[in-house]
Amino acid sequence: MRLLNRLNQFQRLWQPSAGETQQVTVAELAARCFCSERHVRTLLNQLQEAGWLNWHAQSGRGKRGTLAFLVTPESVRSGMMEQVLHKGQHQNALELAQIAPEQLRQLLQPFLGGQWQNDTPTLRIPYYRPLEPLQPGFLAGRAEQHLAGQIFAGLTRFASSNTAPQPDIAHHWHVCEDGLSWDFFIRSTLHWHNGEPVETAQLQQRLIMLLTLPAMRRLFISVKSIELAHSHCIRFVLHTPDYWLAHRLASYCSRLAHPEDTQLGCGPFRISSFKETLVRIESFDSYHLSHPLLKAVEYWITPQLFDTELGTSCRHPVQIAIGQQNELVHLRPVGNSISLGFCYLAIKQHGNLTPEQARYLLQIIQQQQLIASLPVDESLITPSREMIPGWKLPEWPMSRAVVLPARLTLVYHLPVELHVMAQQLKKHLADLGCELRLVFHNAKNWTQCTALAEADLIMGDRLIGEAPVYTLEQWLRSDELWPAVLSERQYAHLQATLDGVQIHPDEHTRNSGMQEVFHALMRDAIVSPLFNYRYQISAPPGVNGIELNAWGWFDFTQAWLPPPTMA
Repeated sequence: MRLLNRLNQFQRLWQPSAGETQQVTVAELAARCFCSERHVRTLLNQLQEAGWLNWHAQSGRGKRGTLAFLVTPESVRSGMMEQVLHKGQHQNALELAQIAPEQLRQLLQPFLGGQWQNDTPTLRIPYYRPLEPLQPGFLAGRAEQHLAGQIFAGLTRFASSNTAPQPDIAHHWHVCEDGLSWDFFIRSTLHWHNGEPVETAQLQQRLIMLLTLPAMRRLFISVKSIELAHSHCIRFVLHTPDYWLAHRLASYCSRLAHPEDTQLGCGPFRISSFKETLVRIESFDSYHLSHPLLKAVEYWITPQLFDTELGTSCRHPVQIAIGQQNELVHLRPVGNSISLGFCYLAIKQHGNLTPEQARYLLQIIQQQQLIASLPVDESLITPSREMIPGWKLPEWPMSRAVVLPARLTLVYHLPVELHVMAQQLKKHLADLGCELRLVFHNAKNWTQCTALAEADLIMGDRLIGEAPVYTLEQWLRSDELWPAVLSERQYAHLQATLDGVQIHPDEHTRNSGMQEVFHALMRDAIVSPLFNYRYQISAPPGVNGIELNAWGWFDFTQAWLPPPTMA
């Protein structure tokens, strides 16, 4: 990039005197810029014409001239960034910002938030880590799960105002009387992000491909076949009735990519750039539902210093600031809530802990105020006394002093708050004569975690989507946690119980059945929520339509920016 090269050369001239006027020879300047004397003379003329410096040469070879600087490299860089951003050249802006990560965020501040650039309303969000590619099926990261819902569409979808599935790619659907056949009638005006019409056979193909993924196959265990009933109808034929089916299809993991390109969808936004330093999505003009008012959303990846032991994914920013984060006085909280999702502790059955010891351990955590005393920001988490609202923890009578095993193993994964919790628990159990061995799994879920086999205790993070009761059913169906925690007999019984719950057409009956399932899991000290997060989004004035959703994000299709004031 020519602009970046010129800026780098200017910075080389600037550095030796930190901007003070210099007495220097042309040969010395050429050495600094790693170029010939002829080229450095041309460079000096160009920079002088640009108004960056003044150069007064002295006659005679080897004579020292006077080099005076009129601007700083930082002001030049900022001006260049404003110029390329106004032209919509966002990648050039990131190339101009090639500096240390801890400096990058400060440099980007004036350009973050909501701005009209090149007649395009654009929202720029600073983010703390690179985003993982959006692959079909389950995704580990909360940001990736939310982003998948903006890029891809499903047969059904969840709306923020309703826990029941709503039409999406399917205009409507019909369930036969016995619940074994579901017909989804596909809209006739769908297009992929590359402009090609969506064929119903492509949707069928991607759905079949999804069901080859082990976790997705467990989720859709009742599906016998997926058929083309006619050119605009997909039929699900089931082994046994499953009245969660429309919910399963509305989950982000069931959103449909093109069968030949996993980055191509038909949702409200299309991927324009997906790089380690920048993710940019742009509104899709042929989207089949309400069109976004924003034309582009950008994630500017500005990593901060991190704990090398725990990896770069440990910041877990449940409090998102859109815009100039170091000038919080200009930001306003536009949404806050207690997350329905939670961090949890699970206790392996038929392992080193008896049921009585397991209950005693959970009592220690809940009654000794271990969570409330964690050395973390008090505005970030809040101790939990229920799985989801209304599903309260059992109130066991306080056990007599129970002797714990001499050694236990705790396996845990991200977020970083679980690392703090593990250290606190280790210290407390040591006072009770129990040595707690800690094993950290550097990921956001249990995929490919071999350490689960040796665990007595397991701590993790569970996100809850727009339909909380269904999301918990999905957790029991698909997560690799449960075969590791439960005995083979217990796991088979759990799945059979879920099969018995899903056959009820009435949602209230299904919800009551799921509440009984989780009450039993908590009563038997198999799993317990530990704490919830406090979600918050702050934005500068002028960024409108931002409302927290179940993921702690906001629907990009609802955000909008007022047009710039006419001169």
